[in-house]
Amino acid sequence: MRVTADVVFLLDVDNTLLDNDRIIVDLRRHLEREFGVDSADRYWAIFEGLRGELGYADYLGALQRYRSDAEQGGPDDQPLLLMSSFLVDYPFAERLFPRALEVVDYLGRFGPTVILSDGDVVFQPRKLQRSGIDALVIEGSEAGGHIGAVSTAVLAQEILPAVREVPIFVAGGIGRGEAVLAYLEMGASGVQLGTRFVCATESIAHPRFKRAFLRAAARDAVPSPQLDPRFPVIPVRALANAGTARFVAFQREVIQRFDDGELSREQALLQIERYWAGALRRAVIEGDVENGSLMAGQSVALVTREQPTREIIEELLDQAIARMQGRDAASPPVRRAAE
Repeated sequence: MRVTADVVFLLDVDNTLLDNDRIIVDLRRHLEREFGVDSADRYWAIFEGLRGELGYADYLGALQRYRSDAEQGGPDDQPLLLMSSFLVDYPFAERLFPRALEVVDYLGRFGPTVILSDGDVVFQPRKLQRSGIDALVIEGSEAGGHIGAVSTAVLAQEILPAVREVPIFVAGGIGRGEAVLAYLEMGASGVQLGTRFVCATESIAHPRFKRAFLRAAARDAVPSPQLDPRFPVIPVRALANAGTARFVAFQREVIQRFDDGELSREQALLQIERYWAGALRRAVIEGDVENGSLMAGQSVALVTREQPTREIIEELLDQAIARMQGRDAASPPVRRAAE
């Protein structure tokens, strides 16, 4: 029996549940007080440049880039590195908006409530954990849909050993039971799979959408193309189609209009961002696989046939169990030392 929710609540963290503007003010004051206005200005210039490159705020990444510059400027710049302890130890729970967690609990009465967030792979998870969340899902760049720049394997190695206070679920590029087992053994509480279940019998995806998955190889699932760093594109991994090619041409046209003075930068960015509006529904529900967005992870290559959800789960379990049994059989017997 398929169970679906009529309503799902998606909540961001920064300036939704957490007063991130207040955190920025505190950080600015700390930088200027401890390291001086010039050092603080240099850090924020690097921070803004990096946010333009990545599409999200990376406080520790900006610090690392500052460090590279500081190493060439002599030891006087090195004290700024102490800022890392300020960030990691910051009392984020005190910056939650009043009754924010009560709102999350209240929404949960009406449907699944999910907190979505992006950011760097070290600071952001700690910020969420210190804010009182119940669990974390870390998703690597192999995933379908909106992605970051870091692979699942690297995320797991960075976060699983460092954050143990809450359950962590690993997502992105997982399609076999052996991979599930590997992440569980690394310390994950579970995994999140999406692409693997698109072609489940119970899935309401359009038959043409499912056929596109069954024909696809891992290399067909690619991030959104970006033509000009002045106009960053939020990366979304999907199967390339005619709509992808038109998106490249559309960006070129919009950028030319900006260069000609017909559009402001904000107008150009908005037009580029809106290109894919409604495209996922067109593909999944309406079956327009040429113009819609075929969001898919790189594990799409492991989707080879339509099958019931129960069968997919049993396959994953069988693969994990076979891996454990094969490993045990290959291990040499342990000899007890003679007493």
